[in-house]
Amino acid sequence: MLRDNPLKIGILSSDSEEWHVLRLSKELKKRGNEVYIFPVTKLVSKIALVPSISIRGYAVEDYDAVIVRRVPGGSVEQVFYRMDVLHVLEEYGVKVFNPPLSIEKSVNKHYTSALLEKHGLKSPKTIVAESFRDAMKGFKELKEDVIVKPLFGSLGSGMIRVTDQDIAYRVFRALESINSVFYLQEYIPHKNTDMRIFVVGGSAISAMKRVGESWKTNISSGGKPIPYEPSEEETRISIKAAEIFNLEYTGVDLLQSEVGELYVLEVNSTPGWEGLQKVTEKNISNEIIEHILSKLKKS
Repeated sequence: MLRDNPLKIGILSSDSEEWHVLRLSKELKKRGNEVYIFPVTKLVSKIALVPSISIRGYAVEDYDAVIVRRVPGGSVEQVFYRMDVLHVLEEYGVKVFNPPLSIEKSVNKHYTSALLEKHGLKSPKTIVAESFRDAMKGFKELKEDVIVKPLFGSLGSGMIRVTDQDIAYRVFRALESINSVFYLQEYIPHKNTDMRIFVVGGSAISAMKRVGESWKTNISSGGKPIPYEPSEEETRISIKAAEIFNLEYTGVDLLQSEVGELYVLEVNSTPGWEGLQKVTEKNISNEIIEHILSKLKKS
């Protein structure tokens, strides 16, 4: 239940000195709130015992809100448990930003692509399979020019472009050996450029173009941020994408093909904005915290 200030807000992150964490914490403290930074991996859940959800022995279920900066990967059991804890916190009345159900939907690239397509937003042609044979068939169906992505991942890590049948054979055999799911997406020529539109509370507050030295445009892969004013159509698509996943704040990645078609590549539930902050006058951290606090006041 929301109390008078100061509010008690946790930030989930494995790195208390991470750029985004420091800025969110600063904005919260500037408004007189209590801020606690802790990794989701240290949460302890108890049933028929007190406290129900704790971190280092301190109860988390009496927090007003938790901001999820990062849910690290792990075994299937670990990932399911971490997300379950976030759901349980919601059951206790703790507001979680972004909501765990939204994170679960958007972190899965297959689910993201399927939902975007269902709701009328253009997504690249995609084939997902579990067998080597189906992956090779998919490679041919997508005209032997594909981006192979991990089903779960961020920052462009693990993505490769495959344009040769023999290389596809070797890559898919390697993925088969680790029981990986094959996620293949058509390659769309895009002049090594895409856009990120940052949406907070249903409004597109800022945007940038990312220009890469290769087809990869992620800032972490060497892409350069450039100030950008999105078109009405790009803004509409980005806001609709955020609504589909019920995300309080998100970075929506758009790609425009060389023939002018707009595609939604990703809808990020724990987006970064360090690159964007360098090319915008908006204080992104301030915008996020203002929105979160306004939601808490209405709850």
